Amino acid sequence: MSAPIPENVHYHKRDRELELVYADGERYRLSAELLRVYSPSAEVRGHSPEQATLQMGKKFVGLIDITPTGNYALKLHFDDGHDSGLYTYEYLYDLACHREAWWADYLRQMEDAGASREPLGIPVKQL
Repeated sequence: MSAPIPENVHYHKRDRELELVYADGERYRLSAELLRVYSPSAEVRGHSPEQATLQMGKKFVGLIDITPTGNYALKLHFDDGHDSGLYTYEYLYDLACHREAWWADYLRQMEDAGASREPLGIPVKQL
């Protein structure tokens, strides 16, 4: 069974969350940080699990644009310059349905690496 296609996609800028609304009334909100650190791009995931690159310092990342790609995916443009990789509707639905597990896995990876979600350098001023 293929994943449903969202009827509506809305970015909540203040919360930095992408909302997906489906025909059956299901609604999911995914943080830009989660979407960024689990980008389906080769830059993030590599060409095999061993080549994946842990994304650090993305706590305040946001979206600046969303581009539909055919009837199967969205291209997300992040404010840190990342815009490669296509988020298929199937991938987005999986992230949405299992976001707690994805998030817990990300936090575990960060802890194991001794890494931080906080950006390096000058603190980001919150709007």
